[in-house]
Amino acid sequence: MGFRCGIIGLPNVGKSTLFNALTRTSLAQSENYPFCTIEPNIGEVDVPDERLNKLSDINQSIQILPARLTFVDIAGLVKGASQGEGLGNQFLSNIREVDAVAHVVRCFEDENITHVNGQINPIEDIEIIETELLLSDIDNLEKRSNSLEKKAKGNDKESKEKLLLINEILNELNKGSLFDESSLSEENKKYFAEFSLLTNKRMIYVCNVDEESASSGNKYSKIVEEYALSKNTKAIKISANIESQISQLDDNERNEYIDSLGLKEPGLNILISEGYSALDLVTYFTSGPKETRAWTIKKLTLAPESAGKIHTDFEKGFIRAETINYSELIEFNSYQKAKDAGKVRLEGKEYEVQDGDIMNFRFNN
Repeated sequence: MGFRCGIIGLPNVGKSTLFNALTRTSLAQSENYPFCTIEPNIGEVDVPDERLNKLSDINQSIQILPARLTFVDIAGLVKGASQGEGLGNQFLSNIREVDAVAHVVRCFEDENITHVNGQINPIEDIEIIETELLLSDIDNLEKRSNSLEKKAKGNDKESKEKLLLINEILNELNKGSLFDESSLSEENKKYFAEFSLLTNKRMIYVCNVDEESASSGNKYSKIVEEYALSKNTKAIKISANIESQISQLDDNERNEYIDSLGLKEPGLNILISEGYSALDLVTYFTSGPKETRAWTIKKLTLAPESAGKIHTDFEKGFIRAETINYSELIEFNSYQKAKDAGKVRLEGKEYEVQDGDIMNFRFNN
């Protein structure tokens, strides 16, 4: 699908340990020194969804295919990254290529793991990263502005419009504020997306806590949660060490270990789900004897485009969709019974596919 969530943070906060646990691999080096990760590590993970198993049982599917999400482990940023410190420009460009960001914040004490700034201070750590993202955006827009000014002097209408928008954005960024794109015209929204601002990425704060704090958190994670609330964003608690151990266990051992820690589910499941949500993604299903499969689409996607995720011919020849939502289907425990009860709907080209819809597309060849 191409939906990518980047994992960022200062060096030695647990990004690579978290990535390894996510992907159940050892692709990412995890060492006690800054910049042990230089090239971004990339891994795909299944999006946990209990609905798949239930749908598979109802339709006696041979195979289950969950939705997938790509995580990118990006090297640690440091103060001055926007000016090239610590290979910062290279790392910032990697962030520009992802759709959302999981910002890992160190919320644990361990004298054996060096803190790049010498002390544990989660808010200061967050502000260092966010300041570098802000400065990088300012630098990027100023360079674009210089290039566009030449074209604008030649009465290029699009260049003039972009310049006006850039000046508006810079006015906010230079005050330390984020730019609100919600009131922009559709044309300006296209320009805004083209700028690919780092400060416009959807953000999740991931509090990497010690093992004893995995369930209830600690003084550091509580500070981050309050900060996230003030920013109208999410903060979640994860112990990267615990998740690393969980990732090496089989299903039975994993469940026993999670129960013994007082956790409802692995922290990584929460991270994956929050990453999915941050990207404004929803899931629809196709289900039958052959397979039950989850398909990823953006919220508000219309039925023909949703059908196109399966095959382009489905979108081109779309006639209508036969659908019922998962919450309605499980009441009957049978697609046919739900259909006999009049719960299966026929929807046309203007239908916005909802999370949990089970879709059967009708199309012309």
